[in-house]
Amino acid sequence: AMGTRFWRFLHLIIQQFLYSVIRASFIVLWLSLSQSAHSDEHEQSILVFGDSISAAYGMSLEQGWVAQLAEVLEAQNRPYTVINASISGETTAGGLRRFPALLSEHEPTIVIIELGANDGLRGYPLGTLKKNLLQMVELAQQNNAKVILLPMRIPPNYGSRYTKGFFQTYQQVAQKTSSVLAPFILEQVALNPALVQEDGIHPTVEAQPLMLDTLLPTILRELTD
Repeated sequence: AMGTRFWRFLHLIIQQFLYSVIRASFIVLWLSLSQSAHSDEHEQSILVFGDSISAAYGMSLEQGWVAQLAEVLEAQNRPYTVINASISGETTAGGLRRFPALLSEHEPTIVIIELGANDGLRGYPLGTLKKNLLQMVELAQQNNAKVILLPMRIPPNYGSRYTKGFFQTYQQVAQKTSSVLAPFILEQVALNPALVQEDGIHPTVEAQPLMLDTLLPTILRELTD
């Protein structure tokens, strides 16, 4: 009888040990899968790199087109984090200085570049605009990011030669780098005074959904999920 109780006790100890080992293995596996899923979610990101047009000038960030893009992707269950690194007043030169650190920090899947309007409004040379845009696009591509380039326009009072050359610069950069050229973000807005703030430059809150509508088909085509 003593021998039987001993073997039963030993059998129970072994069962509990095996149960503990299996349970621990499942916990480790679950944590590993969870961490993997979590990292995958953050692996896919869109970096919006622009000026006041994307920085929601004159309103809260939540009202801007970039925040609305994030809401649309979330509603569609798209596994993308949207990072808005736009700064009002930014030029392509200023953007180029900030860009490498942002690429390193966020490792974006897609980069949307919306810069150059401030270069044009200040009459900067088109050669400088082109050089800076090319460098940013190439840096993003070297970091394995797809690039969507947002062309900008400036008012006609800068002269037809400069304004035409300014707009064509974006086409030239997109062709040279095989990046995606989006439609003009303000094409539904620029000629409607009701959609422009009192400064005559920046779009209103009501304009933001129209800006997103203009860009969304292009952005959705570039998503890989």
